[in-house]
Amino acid sequence: MEQYKQEFIHFMLECNALTFGDFITKSGRKSPFFINAGNFKTGKELQKLGEFYAKAIHKNFPEQFDVLFGPAYKGIPLSVATAIGLSTLYNIDVAYSSNRKEIKDHGDKGILLGGKLKDKDKVIIIEDVTTAGTSIYETMPIIKAQGDITVIGLIISVDRMERGNENKTALLELKEKFNLKSCAIVTMKEIVEYLYSNKVDGRQVIDDLIKGKIDEYYSIYGVK
Repeated sequence: MEQYKQEFIHFMLECNALTFGDFITKSGRKSPFFINAGNFKTGKELQKLGEFYAKAIHKNFPEQFDVLFGPAYKGIPLSVATAIGLSTLYNIDVAYSSNRKEIKDHGDKGILLGGKLKDKDKVIIIEDVTTAGTSIYETMPIIKAQGDITVIGLIISVDRMERGNENKTALLELKEKFNLKSCAIVTMKEIVEYLYSNKVDGRQVIDDLIKGKIDEYYSIYGVK
C-alpha cells in the first residue's frame, strides 16, 4: 500500500472521520463503520485532506481537466480544498464548482456557485464516499444541463466496495453507466487489512469482533 494511503487512514482516525459501531447509511443500510468527511473541520485538517485528494488525482488522472465539481453540501469544501491542494503540491490551477440545493434568483443567479461550467469543460467530481451512488445519479443531470460538459472522472475518499443496484460495486456501476474513470484515495478493503494487521498508537482498532461484523456486512452488501 502506498505511503499516502497509510497516512490517510491514520488521518481519518485522528479526526474521527472513520469510526466503528452501528450506523445507518444514506442508502438505509445498517453499517458497522462510518466515514464522515464532515469531521474534517479546521483549516489545517482541510488543507491536509485537500492534499490527499490531490495526490490521488495526480496518480489516477494524468489527463488534463478544467473543473473540480463538489456536489452540495459536503462536496463544496472538498472541491475547494482539493483545488488548493493541486495548486500547492503540483502547480495545477483548476476551478472549483458546486451546485446549490435551491436555484438563486438574484445577484449571482443560477444553480451553481464557484466556477461556471461551459462547453468543452472536462470535469472531475469530488465526493466523500459512495455507498449506492445516489448522490452521483442526482449530480450528473445538473452538470449535463450546463452545456457540452465531459465528466472524465469521479474521486472519493473511501470506496466502501458495496453493491450498487446490480451485483457489482457502486463505483464500478457508476463508471460503466456514465463512462467515467472512478477511484478512491483508499478502499475499505485496504483499511480493514491495514487496521486488522497493525496497531495504531498501541491500540487494535479492528479486532476480531469488529472484523467479524465487517465480514458479515459484506456477506450481505458486498459483491457476490
